[in-house]
Amino acid sequence: MTSIALRALVASTALAFGACAFATDYTAPAQLSSPEGAVQKTRDAAIRAARDAEKAARKAADVARAAAEKSKVTTGKVSKALAEGIRQAARKAAQAATRVEEKTAASASKALDESKEAARAAQEESAKAAAASREALARAEESVGRSAQAGKEEAEKAAQATREALDKAEEAARSAAKAAADASARTLEAIKHAARSVGADKK
Repeated sequence: MTSIALRALVASTALAFGACAFATDYTAPAQLSSPEGAVQKTRDAAIRAARDAEKAARKAADVARAAAEKSKVTTGKVSKALAEGIRQAARKAAQAATRVEEKTAASASKALDESKEAARAAQEESAKAAAASREALARAEESVGRSAQAGKEEAEKAAQATREALDKAEEAARSAAKAAADASARTLEAIKHAARSVGADKK
């Protein structure tokens, strides 16, 4: 082998080793960003769930208020038709409260560590609101039966019990909405804080 050929062989071997070393040390950009991408997905899921819960809670509070107001308008009036209308309003309130209970449970399961306590508080408040709305629905259903079968005095007592239950359901729904809004705000603040920390680390 000539000296020229020998030098060419050594040079090509060195290049081959260099390429192998570079391939070993090099990590594709996607691989570097994948953990960060997973964290971002977790944050996105947390804020989306918190906002869904907040939106559902606001709507439930509105529905509960409408049901309570409907029952007050009929004070002193007793009829099966009126009682049925209140029962329908109470049913809508109960359904809305159940949705909030489901949404806040989902939010709590996806909550970030920094906002987990607030998310659990919202879940607890929504559970109370759902229970109160189911109680109001039960009273409304009883009122329908009393308006059809009992005397006016008994029917009015049942209607008053329904009004009181709907007032409690409205109050519980407002508390749940406030707790859900707080959880959403805390989640957003936690994400902003994390973003600021990352930005500071990169400087």
